[in-house]
Parts: sequence; structure tokens; C-alpha cells
Amino acid sequence: MTSPPGGSDQGGSTAERRRLVCARCGTPADSPQPVTWTCSVENGIRQYFCDACSRENLRAIEGRLDSAWW
Repeated sequence: MTSPPGGSDQGGSTAERRRLVCARCGTPADSPQPVTWTCSVENGIRQYFCDACSRENLRAIEGRLDSAWW
């Protein structure tokens, strides 16, 4: 299977290397790819959620509800 250009998790564009911010509460990430954060693709848009927001909304995440429903 082939990936679209820039679709790799290794490297990527400079836009992908910018500091992540939680889509729910706005907390900035401490590292470029925090392992405790949750990544969700909703309507074709990749969103990241901090570990605190992820824990608070675990059931909704597991139920595959969009973050708008949390």
C-alpha cells in the first residue's frame, strides 16, 4: 500500500512539526509527539487531546463519539 506524499509519521512537513495543542482545553504539549495524548480523525481533520481530557472522556472516545458530543 502506498501513502500520499507527506503522509508518513516519520519526518513530515514543517506544519506537522509544530507544537501540538489539545483540541479541547488548549493545553500545549511538552514534546513534539506526546505518547499519553489521544489522536482522533474527525471529518478528515486530525485532532489531539491531552491525557487529562482523554481520561475525562474515555467512554465517549471508546464509543467513537465525535468530540463535539463530549
